[in-house]
Amino acid sequence: MAIFVPYITYLNGLLMTKIRVGFGFDVHRLVEGRELWLGGIRLEHGKGLLGHSDADVLIHAICDALLGAANLRDIGYHFPDTAGEYKGIDSKVLLKKTVELLAGKGYEVGNVDATVCAERPKLNPYIPEMQRTLAAVMGVDGDDVSIKATTTEKLGYTGREEGISAYAVVLIAKK
Repeated sequence: MAIFVPYITYLNGLLMTKIRVGFGFDVHRLVEGRELWLGGIRLEHGKGLLGHSDADVLIHAICDALLGAANLRDIGYHFPDTAGEYKGIDSKVLLKKTVELLAGKGYEVGNVDATVCAERPKLNPYIPEMQRTLAAVMGVDGDDVSIKATTTEKLGYTGREEGISAYAVVLIAKK
């Protein structure tokens, strides 16, 4: 039997902190003349993602998941694409600010599980560096950041290599 109290949960007699789950999604179009940034690192590729910032879909999905888990709205609310200060910004800065917003509400990141959908480039060789980079920005252990890559088997905008999308699920906990 679980008893829920505002910040403390007792489950089978064990004291647990309050935890929350969030989900995020993002997509950006692939275009010529832009660098490709995913998971906070630059990848060599003929095209990059179009966006107001560096258009890092993985980080944007993680930010939305974190913000949603803490009931802090979404990335566009906090970092609007109409604000000049975010033009071309490194999405790692947005992720760091997102973690700070969570901390202001008493939460810390538990873990992240994310999936990137892209036909090319093949992402598997880059995943360990992405994990290290994102873990450092969020102040968590590298083992707390799971990143997976998949394709859409040549179907849809991803399959036609018109864009890249990312999904993220996060767990946050009260400090």
